[in-house]
Amino acid sequence: MKKLSILLFATFIAFGCANNNEANDKPKVDANDQVLMNTSTHDANGLVWYTNVEKAIAVAKEENKPVLLQFSGSDGCKYCILLNNEVLFTKEFADYAKDNLILVNLDNLRKSPQAAEVVNYNRAQMRKYGIQGYPTVLLLDKDGNVVLQTGYKPGGPTAYIAHIKEAYGMK
Repeated sequence: MKKLSILLFATFIAFGCANNNEANDKPKVDANDQVLMNTSTHDANGLVWYTNVEKAIAVAKEENKPVLLQFSGSDGCKYCILLNNEVLFTKEFADYAKDNLILVNLDNLRKSPQAAEVVNYNRAQMRKYGIQGYPTVLLLDKDGNVVLQTGYKPGGPTAYIAHIKEAYGMK
């Protein structure tokens, strides 16, 4: 009887979790059943990373800051992973970025599924900016004009921040 109770409890937990995951995976829709994309996420350092370039540029205009726009393939691109781990997701970069940049990450996953609207949006932005590979990082002025095109650079956050400052003429 005890084994049967444990089996029933485990089955209940498994199906309960599966149902919750399915509900959470459904896209959010507006009143007209149009799929709503999330426009931002937060990283472990508390930075806001937009997933919509137009929204980020609007915020950049309000805050008079440049936009750092990363095109990434974080689940299979070696240099994307290095850029994230060695620079963009470090505390030193976060300390700089929170006061000086509006951040955008358009992640084009290779191994993990993505919603069709995300894939289509990211591809459209790649075409717009002429992106040929990953990682590509653009520094845009507050009006959305490209100031710098770069990618992974060794040397950690200090060197990367200096590279950004130099290109944008920042102190």
